[in-house]
Amino acid sequence: MKKVIIKVITGIGISFVIFLGLSFSLYKLANARGFQLMGTIVRSVDTDEKVVALTFDDGPTEKTDEILKVLDEAGIKATFFLNGKPMQEYPERAQSIAAAGHEIGNHTYSHKRMVFKSPAFIKQEIEETDRLIRETGYLGDIHFRPPNGKKLLLLPYYLKQNNKKTIMWDIEPDSYGEIAGDADKIIEHVKGNVKPGFIILLHIMYDNEERQSLEAIPGIVKSLSEQGYTFKTVSELLSYQEGSVK
Repeated sequence: MKKVIIKVITGIGISFVIFLGLSFSLYKLANARGFQLMGTIVRSVDTDEKVVALTFDDGPTEKTDEILKVLDEAGIKATFFLNGKPMQEYPERAQSIAAAGHEIGNHTYSHKRMVFKSPAFIKQEIEETDRLIRETGYLGDIHFRPPNGKKLLLLPYYLKQNNKKTIMWDIEPDSYGEIAGDADKIIEHVKGNVKPGFIILLHIMYDNEERQSLEAIPGIVKSLSEQGYTFKTVSELLSYQEGSVK
């Protein structure tokens, strides 16, 4: 009897270890910046040219006009990964992004994490947002960025079938608590970590700490420009591709 109990306990223990291992592997896969099971994923472009892309997630919001003014004064074009729901709430602000010549990407309709979702949900989230992006007057390629960077199997499958690239990032200064609340630290973080072909992500559409990310933009542009860098949209950056994605 004792042997049977030991075997049962051992079996449960092994199953639990396997479960933990599988869960950890799925977690790592869902969060991987440079790998997905199918389709094209880009976190940076392999180039020696000093070019970078400045990208923003979420919105539009009531801060859009202020953001566009900052970018205009800095003399650069950026890529906005917008959500469908706020695009419906602020259609004129989404239109102003397109009218200013910036690139617009798809960040889903609801900003829900795109893991363990049905194919129908994924399709609706992306295609409705694509439709709203076109309504802004934007005519360029529509790239995709998953909320929180999370993806597993069904999302990459949909993107591959629809010839959409998954755009990730290399530098995200406002993801560090000790950096996010200080514009100067954000600038220094970007300056100290940038490399040719990198994609920079900032969250600037809301208040609180994200205000510091917005205020950091002029300093980021100035410091990187002094190093010889120029700013491109994601699509422009992709044209520098030299045959491999890092």
